[in-house]
Amino acid sequence: MSLNETVSGERVHIGFFGKRNVGKSSLVNAITGQSVSVVSDVGGTTTDPVRKAMELLPIGPVLILDTPGFDDEGALGDLRVQKTKEILARTDIAVLVTDAARETDEDERRFLTLLNERKIPYLLVHNKADMFTQIPAPKDREIWVSAKESLNIEALKTLLGTLAKENKQEKRLVSDLLQAGDHVVLVTPIDVSAPKGRLILPQQQTLRDILDAHCTASVCQTEELAALLDNLKRPPRMVITDSQVFERVASIVPKEIPLTSFSILFARYKGDLGALIEGAKRLSELADGDRVLISEGCTHHRQCGDIGTQKLPAWISKFTGVTPTFSFTSGGEFPDDTSDYRLIVHCGGCMLNEAEMKRRIAAARDSGVPIVNYGVAIAHMKGILERSLRVLEEPRE
Repeated sequence: MSLNETVSGERVHIGFFGKRNVGKSSLVNAITGQSVSVVSDVGGTTTDPVRKAMELLPIGPVLILDTPGFDDEGALGDLRVQKTKEILARTDIAVLVTDAARETDEDERRFLTLLNERKIPYLLVHNKADMFTQIPAPKDREIWVSAKESLNIEALKTLLGTLAKENKQEKRLVSDLLQAGDHVVLVTPIDVSAPKGRLILPQQQTLRDILDAHCTASVCQTEELAALLDNLKRPPRMVITDSQVFERVASIVPKEIPLTSFSILFARYKGDLGALIEGAKRLSELADGDRVLISEGCTHHRQCGDIGTQKLPAWISKFTGVTPTFSFTSGGEFPDDTSDYRLIVHCGGCMLNEAEMKRRIAAARDSGVPIVNYGVAIAHMKGILERSLRVLEEPRE
């Protein structure tokens, strides 16, 4: 996968925030070297968040997020401000843009406090600095630029690159559990919801990570798994399966062969596996009428047999012996206040970046609501959670 093909969930999300008419959009265009955002002297030109995936040196693959002014007014303004807050939730690096002609005001200082509270790395960028005879030298996390005259833009990009590098955590999906030469079997059932002509994203990313570790992989559907295992000269290092067929795959794979799921690997990769395991234990506490939120990070056409809206509700009802009330969200939808729910069941989050996935887990925790993801929930309900976690804990010699 080239840098330009990097999925949004794996890109550094850089959000540009500020009041109206401080030049956020002009700055985005100057940094990217493209007309990503519409610019105008009229305050409030950016009415909806603008997203642009690109490679930005020296950082690499990024997702640029240009937001409406957080001081927008009126009913529509309130909606735009809410969208800005949603963007903040998935931001890896925040750029607060101010007008260099004045001191930062109370709203901007309040926003900086919010960034510190949420522990979001940020830069304070004073735009329109071409008004100065001499532009002030950059300080720690603070720089003066002019988008109009392209002054200090390269210095700003260097600061962004440094900040991204300082806050980058090297995490792997599965390769840290492997040694060069290991063989892994991937079970990837092709159902009606699978994209035509390709594997779904978690399967693609896992396969690539295996190859990057100089390991080999076999890929099959459930029906071919037993024959594949019989034909291998030696047992695979592990079997990784789609959660929907967890129970059937567990019955086929010998106990001595480690078994886990794509969803569990993603829980470890960009979530909080411990919190999700605790959430699974709360499934047994559900009662008739309890509200359960089933949330997916992507948007796709719902079809017959959809795992989120059909299979999971059926499995949960069968496992618990009760009839909860299910609600569903997808894409960017996720409530800030989840206190109305007794349990949240979330997808693996392959389309979300780590910041957004952890924000959702934190929102659940702050509301006192347990959260679990699809794979952990299914493994728990099928009685194979302990087995599926074992491979994550086994030391390699």
